Amino acid sequence: MDGGTKAHLVENEHLPDETAFSSSSRDDITLTNGDVSYADDNFIVSTVQPGIYSGFSSNYGTVSAEGPGDLREARRRGRGGVWTQKQVYGVDENTERGNWTGRFEYLLSMLGYAVGLGNVWRFPNLCYKYGGGAFLIPYVLFMTFVGIPLFYMESALGQFTSSGPTTCWQFAPLLQGLGVSMMISSFITSGYYCMIIAWCHFYFFASFTSTLPWVSCDNWWNSEDCRDRLRDVTCDGIDDVRYDNGTCYLNDGNFTGIWNYTAFKNVTGRERIAPSREYWETYVLRKSDRIEDAERPQWRLVLCLLFSWSLVFLCLARGIKSAGKIVYFTAIFPYIILVILFFRGVTLKDAGKGIAFYITPEFKKLGDIAVWKAAAIQIFFSLGPCYGGIVALSSYNRFHNNIYRDALIVSLGNCLTSVFGGFVIFAFVGHMAGQLNVPVEHVADEGPGLAFVVYPDAVQSLPAPAFWSVIFFFMLVTLGIDTQFASVEALLTGLLDLFPGYRPHKTKAIFAICGGMFLLGLPFTTRSGIYWVTLVDYYGAAWSVLLTGLIEVIAISYCYGIRRFCADLETMIGPWRTWFWCICWTFITPAGTLFILLFAWIDYKPVTYASYHYPAWAETLGWFLSFTAISAVPLVAVYKVTTYRKDIPIIQRVKQLLVPARDWGPALVQHRQLIKHVPGFIVDPEDWNHGVSFTYQNISEEPTLIMHGLTETAVDA
Repeated sequence: MDGGTKAHLVENEHLPDETAFSSSSRDDITLTNGDVSYADDNFIVSTVQPGIYSGFSSNYGTVSAEGPGDLREARRRGRGGVWTQKQVYGVDENTERGNWTGRFEYLLSMLGYAVGLGNVWRFPNLCYKYGGGAFLIPYVLFMTFVGIPLFYMESALGQFTSSGPTTCWQFAPLLQGLGVSMMISSFITSGYYCMIIAWCHFYFFASFTSTLPWVSCDNWWNSEDCRDRLRDVTCDGIDDVRYDNGTCYLNDGNFTGIWNYTAFKNVTGRERIAPSREYWETYVLRKSDRIEDAERPQWRLVLCLLFSWSLVFLCLARGIKSAGKIVYFTAIFPYIILVILFFRGVTLKDAGKGIAFYITPEFKKLGDIAVWKAAAIQIFFSLGPCYGGIVALSSYNRFHNNIYRDALIVSLGNCLTSVFGGFVIFAFVGHMAGQLNVPVEHVADEGPGLAFVVYPDAVQSLPAPAFWSVIFFFMLVTLGIDTQFASVEALLTGLLDLFPGYRPHKTKAIFAICGGMFLLGLPFTTRSGIYWVTLVDYYGAAWSVLLTGLIEVIAISYCYGIRRFCADLETMIGPWRTWFWCICWTFITPAGTLFILLFAWIDYKPVTYASYHYPAWAETLGWFLSFTAISAVPLVAVYKVTTYRKDIPIIQRVKQLLVPARDWGPALVQHRQLIKHVPGFIVDPEDWNHGVSFTYQNISEEPTLIMHGLTETAVDA
């Protein structure tokens, strides 16, 4: 750091308040050459934010140099800034937007966002459906080369700019529609996702009873095919009469049971139905036969949906300050329950059959392109890139937070949770298969059925079944709420970044978002609600998310420049090994995302729910939802081009809109001063403009030197 800059930073320096950091931290501070610094890390305490060790090093451009050779090499390479090894929390670094209060709040929030309901039922279902243990091969490959690179890229982008999904694209303003696309995708998924949480609440409240309501066939919602009404019998008594269709009757004509279940299915076409399935479809959903038969909302589900949105509102009532405290419980509690359920599940009879089915590889299925497509889409569904939540949560980090470490922890934690959750679920699936005397593959359902049919049925054979049911569905609620409030936070952050004047009214904005989405979610509470949830889940954010991810990684790698992006990250976290990430972001991740997208279209199949096929108008509506989000990218681009500098040709406008804006970069001036790898980088955009309302860095009264990637280009306005 040059003397002038350093003098500016330490001018009128004073020690932080006693309350800003512990006494042990005070002991580490010494005076060196008139500066306030750490004895071991040599950090300067910034006057701009008292109480925050901002990470400015007196040896600018290097960190923890072991010797003269290391120091010379770091200086020769011109590293831009250092990472903070010690930070004091309690005082916001960014007073306008706020920061996470605690050290682990961001990490737990991101873990809660990535680890959701899909880890409990969707991943295990895909795993046994597409080859058991063999499914892990494409899953791990796509996680390594597509999922984690995108997750890290979005996390770093949000932290570097301290901006949400709508305003972090100033490196190429033409592509700001990517942020709008993310918000639309998050809006679509949040609507139906909260309905799933409402179903979890329904079961949670129903579990507080001495006898669980879904364990018997003696209720009004049970049919003649309910399992207990089609019990197995030997039918070899004196008064028993065997029929060729597998049924057994007494001489007086009373039905006694099934003596040959295979014959019964083949002749009559009927099958036993678990009472938990009938409770789910006939009582909870009151499911109609068609999507058109909606009728009015069901008051029980309406109350559960209202309760779910109320919880989301309370979690976000004070923004990340309140959410950051709640995640200490909601992110940790599910792991405690999963561990308890794992040890209980593996001790059940026939649990080994389910686990064996779950992990036994069928390598021949790797030749099916559908397996690879399913693994890739699961990565986007699980990790959550391109929905805006990653950018939004990361934007509240302190500038020198070790985002590289956090991104790896969350990504790997999400993957391991999915695998571990599969062991938990399939231990109970195997137990249920033994009870039903059917193969394991005939027990597990796709989607919500795995949670709302399989486990409720399996839990009845456990000691104190109501207790196990309560903790299981409470675990699902906490998993869902974590993901839901992160998605809503993405919407809120994006809107407030576009309209910062409304930040003082954040609570009102959250209330408006939650209230509005509750009203829009009422169709999910009707008798055809399950059809609507399935339709929106299948089409709502599928293609748009993949396209957003593809455009995003291409924009950063080729428009902005991958070398400059990596140098930006070094400004935040210090020197790091970039070769793997450069290869992924430049070649492998775009190719992998394009592969997913193409085969998702090539292998397209219309949406179905069980054996129900949707009408043409519903499928058309689904495609409309698919392209609603991604349409924001070209629409915003057209708006930018048509409203920007009409005095120059369109091609020139496009070129100028694909280079960074003047205010691109870190949000705070003390962090912008660390950018040394960009010649002529504007440290203070407001001061540099001198009151002139110019927008983009390549517009000036004189020819200006700009950066396109790391290539210097002189542009005349």
